[in-house]
Amino acid sequence: MSNVVSLGLPRRLSLAERHMLLMKNFACNRRKSDDVFWLKENAELLNVLASSGAMLSEEAFEPYRQVYHGLRERLQFFPQYYRFLLSICLDLEDLGIGAGEGTALCDWVQRMGLVDAELSDLQRAEAQRLLSRRGVGTEDAALTRRLKHFIARSDTFALPNKKAAYELTHIVFYLSDYGVKHPMLDENAIVSLEFAGLLAYLDQDVDLLAEVCVAMRFAGRRPSVIWEDWIARQMRGFALRASGPSANDAYHEYLVTSWWAQFADQPSFPGVPDAAGLFVTRDVAGKSPLRAMSEYMFHLGPARSGDWSLMRDALSDAVGADGEVILAGAEQSSDRFGAFFEGFSRADFL
Repeated sequence: MSNVVSLGLPRRLSLAERHMLLMKNFACNRRKSDDVFWLKENAELLNVLASSGAMLSEEAFEPYRQVYHGLRERLQFFPQYYRFLLSICLDLEDLGIGAGEGTALCDWVQRMGLVDAELSDLQRAEAQRLLSRRGVGTEDAALTRRLKHFIARSDTFALPNKKAAYELTHIVFYLSDYGVKHPMLDENAIVSLEFAGLLAYLDQDVDLLAEVCVAMRFAGRRPSVIWEDWIARQMRGFALRASGPSANDAYHEYLVTSWWAQFADQPSFPGVPDAAGLFVTRDVAGKSPLRAMSEYMFHLGPARSGDWSLMRDALSDAVGADGEVILAGAEQSSDRFGAFFEGFSRADFL
């Protein structure tokens, strides 16, 4: 007679099983495949999985097999979405589905001159990186110089500007081929990453801070322990539900923090996705002191100073008790906080 008693507890799913459920949901349940936001979300998911070396089962690819074989027709009719479509194709192949189609699509994009339609250097860099994954095209040295010039201007990243901060992180992703090679950044670019990270931490923006930490790791630097500990704590607040009020959920924060966790040897993709749908929520982070800091400095006018030692006490009072804790954490997280604050203060602009 057996003495084993079943408690009926649910089996903990492996990381590969959670990946499979995520892929099914993104491919089938969240949006229709003819929606451009379907392209965006699936390109982001597959990029996270491919660039972090996910090991997937054959079953995980089932929702994407028909998609993969239809990519050439879709690209030829929707060339304006070529970066999404190439990214999906190349990542699927690198993850283990099919072969050869990615090279054919890259050749077609090159032959049609689609990159020439890009006005943004950032988009040109993304396209160059995609094509180079199948040995198509050559590196644009002038483009690389412009990108490195942009990210080396650290003063840009001492001011709240999320667009510039995300461009900074993505430039590092492209220059490093998502961690495959060293991006060879100069020290000014590392300072830019630190400044962007300080602003993200002060703003309690877990999405941007996770990207900054990944970019720093791709650049061969270890991010602040204070930042990464905070990201890990924020990840405990995610909840995965079968449905929600809209598709505008916290999916991107979930993907990016889980991506960061893979490189930081932390548990990733928390929770168990429902097979029938996926809506991601998360606990609200602490109130950001960033707006209060900016308003206080603005209203000081000519009296404001870029010397952090002179402004610390007044700003600590201005942001309140909760904000003071975050502000103190930011100060402790970087030896360059004084230099960051000097730029943030804009005292030299007067």
